[in-house]
Amino acid sequence: MSGDGEGIKGCPGKEPGDLFRSGRVVKICAPMVRYSKLAFRTLVRKYGCDLCYTPMIVAADFVRSAKARDSEFTTNKGDNPLIVQFAAKEAQVLCDAARIVCPFADGIDLNCGCPQRWAMAEGYGACLINKPELVRDMVRHVRNQIDNPRFSVSIKIRIHEDLKRTVDLCQKAEATGVSWITVHGRNVEERHQPVHYDAIKVIKESLSIPIVANGDIKTLKDAENVHHLTGADGVMVARGLLANPAMFAGYEETPLKCIQDWVNIALEHGTPFTCFHHHLMYMMERITSKQEKKVFNVLSSTSAVLDYLNDHYGVC
Repeated sequence: MSGDGEGIKGCPGKEPGDLFRSGRVVKICAPMVRYSKLAFRTLVRKYGCDLCYTPMIVAADFVRSAKARDSEFTTNKGDNPLIVQFAAKEAQVLCDAARIVCPFADGIDLNCGCPQRWAMAEGYGACLINKPELVRDMVRHVRNQIDNPRFSVSIKIRIHEDLKRTVDLCQKAEATGVSWITVHGRNVEERHQPVHYDAIKVIKESLSIPIVANGDIKTLKDAENVHHLTGADGVMVARGLLANPAMFAGYEETPLKCIQDWVNIALEHGTPFTCFHHHLMYMMERITSKQEKKVFNVLSSTSAVLDYLNDHYGVC
């Protein structure tokens, strides 16, 4: 785990709670394994993103291993407001993880939505939506053990086939003091099926705390439409931001300036080549031909990528 010293909490008035009280839709970068790391968070914050999540971190490993902390969690003074997302199934382990990150972040999020087999087999992720008492217990423990009242505790969920169960889960979490709930509008089995925005609307209407809508938001216009359809207080975006990190600033496709910014930020942060290159592949998907992709996607060094960008786009 690394930060850069005093003042890491960032500016007063930028806490997540203040964002949700601002009356405008909060624009959020989703937790993305391998991708929502410090360099990428730095990029999307330049283009209208209000709040960023770390990739999901397994709380038990994080608490147990200094090596895991160093590799999984890096932040700096400008990286705020920031939510650290954990996979957990035991209240005290989640509390211990929350206590470690509390000086460096604005809140934690409990992942109750990851549908991957390994996560569910371990008792993490989306299987927690069927354990509302456990979720309630984990939220309550963190609330009771973290002294800072401004430190947020949120959850991210998928929906049940029977929406009454989802509403019940959310109401139990709300009663325990959860700060907000992000709802991915699909059930555990659904991957590419249409998102059930109507379900998010029902959840929003059943609770008093902020609700964040997640799923298939690719443009700023999509974000506005989802807000109108659901009444959600915020929108969380994953793949849409990978494809266009300037999405929240209203760009329809990644502008060259954003590609230049990514190159500068990634080099400054020492981003590993594979991650640097993958982000560029995502960003350039819509603005390159099939032939260009064939060449660009097999480049194998930072210098080759920089030469290509300079020769074809004037990005240096």
